[in-house]
Amino acid sequence: MTVQRFSHCSHWGAYTLLVDQGRVVGVEPFAGDPAPSPIIHSVKYWADPTHRVAQPMVRERWLKERGPSERHPGDRFVPVSWEEALDLVADEINRVRHGFGNNSIFAGSYGWTSCGRFHHAPSQLKRMLNLVGGYTGHVDTYSVAAGPVILRHTLGDPEACSGGASTLDAVAAHAQTVVVFGALSPRTAQTEAGGIARHQLETFLRAMVERRVHFVLISPLRDDLPEWVPAEWWPVRPNTDTAVMLGLAGEIVAAGRHDLDFLERYCSGADHFLDYLRGTDDGTVKNAAWAAAIADLDPSRLRELAVRLVDTRSMLTVSWSLQRADHGEQPYWAALGLAAIIGQIGLPGTGVGYGYGSLGGVGAPLAQANSPTLPQGRKAIPDFIPVARIADLLLHPGTEFTYEGRTHIYPDTRLIYWAGGNPFHHHQDLNRLRRAWTRPETIIVQDPMWTATARRADIVLPATTSIERNDISGNRRSDHLVAMHQAIAPMGQARNDYDILRQLANLLGVEAEFSEGRDEMQWIRHLYGVTRGDAHERFDFELPEFDEFWEQGAVEVPTHPNFTYLKDYRRDPDAHPLPTRTGRIVLWSEALDQIRLDDCPPHPVWLEPAEWLGRATPGQLHLVSRQPAGKLHSQLDNAPLSTASKRNGHEQVWIHPDDASRRTIADGDTVRLWNSRGQCLASARVVETVRPGVVMLPTGAWYNPRDETSDSLDLAGNPNVLTLDKGSSGFGQGCSAHTCLVQVELHKFRNASDDQQ
Repeated sequence: MTVQRFSHCSHWGAYTLLVDQGRVVGVEPFAGDPAPSPIIHSVKYWADPTHRVAQPMVRERWLKERGPSERHPGDRFVPVSWEEALDLVADEINRVRHGFGNNSIFAGSYGWTSCGRFHHAPSQLKRMLNLVGGYTGHVDTYSVAAGPVILRHTLGDPEACSGGASTLDAVAAHAQTVVVFGALSPRTAQTEAGGIARHQLETFLRAMVERRVHFVLISPLRDDLPEWVPAEWWPVRPNTDTAVMLGLAGEIVAAGRHDLDFLERYCSGADHFLDYLRGTDDGTVKNAAWAAAIADLDPSRLRELAVRLVDTRSMLTVSWSLQRADHGEQPYWAALGLAAIIGQIGLPGTGVGYGYGSLGGVGAPLAQANSPTLPQGRKAIPDFIPVARIADLLLHPGTEFTYEGRTHIYPDTRLIYWAGGNPFHHHQDLNRLRRAWTRPETIIVQDPMWTATARRADIVLPATTSIERNDISGNRRSDHLVAMHQAIAPMGQARNDYDILRQLANLLGVEAEFSEGRDEMQWIRHLYGVTRGDAHERFDFELPEFDEFWEQGAVEVPTHPNFTYLKDYRRDPDAHPLPTRTGRIVLWSEALDQIRLDDCPPHPVWLEPAEWLGRATPGQLHLVSRQPAGKLHSQLDNAPLSTASKRNGHEQVWIHPDDASRRTIADGDTVRLWNSRGQCLASARVVETVRPGVVMLPTGAWYNPRDETSDSLDLAGNPNVLTLDKGSSGFGQGCSAHTCLVQVELHKFRNASDDQQ
């Protein structure tokens, strides 16, 4: 056997592909990775033809009857040539932009696509559309929206949750107490947008354990910290973290131990926040007893922690998951308020940090040079939606929505072009999305796989996966650039995203501007050169010439270890003001006070979510839908690592023994989860590591409804048939997937089709 070796990278890390006679036969992790993800061994299943789109396809009914319609995954598709398919796409783009305006083209194209920075499908698409008048796009992400919006307002930018907070090596060296709100798990740190060479979270956690850092895990799931991390586990009610933070802050204030100098020198609006904690206006003192009643915790432990937070060097970590909920702005703002009360912000390894463990690069030493990025060009029109409001966009054209204090209008969407993503995985209330999906006249999907979204498209364009083309990985949270060598030939008639969009640009008369005369390798060389030049000019750091990099497969970029967030601001707030309206940390907002939003008041507050255990009806449980361990979102759901985590083709739902017993559910039983929005099947996994009243069903199962009725039973176990589709608030409009109550029962009336996918 003559094996060829190809450097490559995916969202789960860098590796070498071993290829024999055009077939991937093995994967070797990057030599410098201390904790490589097992998911890298699944990438060879991208070459499995079972779910691949083999050639361009068009929905037969659309060819006969253009316009809004039901789009069923069982509809017949007609194979067409690339020339015919691209002519149809170009004609539709021209028809809509000339007849209705470019804002009637929605090119949100949200999704993780490839980690390669050149063949990044959404960037390629948006670059092309900007050259022909623009499109309606999106802001923020499903992962983080409410959090960055409030941090932009209160800290001046979202860097604290985008990888710019204090690095975890500094936390490991200096913190004595670490309070984890949500999760701090290598399971989610397996992945990183744009790829990652070294997974370091486990290294940092083990250093903290060795230093005997005191951990408190505040989460409904014990495994949100590794079991080898000795931690107090506080199994909190979901969506009540804000109350816990405010109760801790109130205890510190009541004891007179708050850092008044920090509040006066570094914060604006602290008096209003202190009044709220003291109950000056509403008559309710925010203390341990108040918070414990809401969160179902022991008030004495809250009081003890309040003392410890002031007496020791303390770090508050807040995972991205907390702001994916109703009023998701509040836990991020309340954590900032608690950290300000403690007064350790800007000191090494202390204060508050957001998103540690949510991605592999958050908390790692900060990459310094600009990462490779395909320019999308000048955005031709300003229209946008908050990313999680796509169903509202389609169902309510012409109506108003608010975002960051301003009012906008949903455009009238006639054409959707989705490249590199799968909204029928990541959007909430999929039955509602199905109804919305009937409204556009044409839907184009560009993807390697027959995803649930592709099966609901009118025109499907087969794209290559990253192992079938050349690219470069790298991002602002990775300490390496990785050469992504093409390892196998394209499957079927699949084409590279660049080649697809370049030909479309030619049909639309903008090919010269789109390609700038470069082919694939010339663009990759160019993008590397831009990063190399930036590293030299700003940091006097010499990256090798491109040919040497391409042969080596990976090179390190300059990084900043032991970084302390807001260090300069703490040293001199006047010389280094924050980019907020006041130049200070905002604990009370004059702008929000003027807007008067009931769901986002002018200071951090506890607001009851739309659904929570405090007002659950008998039998209701709170559903947590977190990232799976064996795949990223819905990618590689068919690979053995993912399928091994299922039973009878269903995802496993974690349920506490007490809740299972009340429902006569045994481990391994098939159960039905349901609420007013939808229903799905899952396999019960009875565990002690989830708190009573809570169930956990991971995301990522390929949406597989039994039929196309309004409340169809999803057979695979996709939690987004159940989740709530509403904005976190009128200010942030983030995804609220983690605010969700469900019923769970033994599935008694099965038929053969229920166990098939």
